[in-house]
Amino acid sequence: MTQKSDSPASVPDSTVRMHVDRSAFALLLGMRVTEARDGYARVTMPCREKNNAHGVAHGGAIFSLADHAFGVAANCGGIDRVAVSVHIQYLVPATGDLVAVANRVAENGKYSTYRVMVCDGERTVAAFDGVALRVSG
Repeated sequence: MTQKSDSPASVPDSTVRMHVDRSAFALLLGMRVTEARDGYARVTMPCREKNNAHGVAHGGAIFSLADHAFGVAANCGGIDRVAVSVHIQYLVPATGDLVAVANRVAENGKYSTYRVMVCDGERTVAAFDGVALRVSG
């Protein structure tokens, strides 16, 4: 799950700053973009107060984290994209703080496909696939 990038851990891209600074929902959930570049994002989220009735991370919180990482990765680099299709597969329950790593895996100029892996420590808890449509840039 760990992946190093050529960019520093800070988030220099102005589009990413927009996602971080203006996304009230991401801020509400305590998400933090720790690394981002065109086609790549790493986002963390604490699980405190996001559990379901079974005492594990709520699927909606996990989905939101993966979706946010997808959006940041898709919109870095000066191209605006919107999601047109997403799918998530929950693999195991999560109880700790989560990390989502998004990577672009395909691009054809109009559509791009991303894979987001969500981990609780060393355990992969969810796999998310998203397709984004290029709308500008």
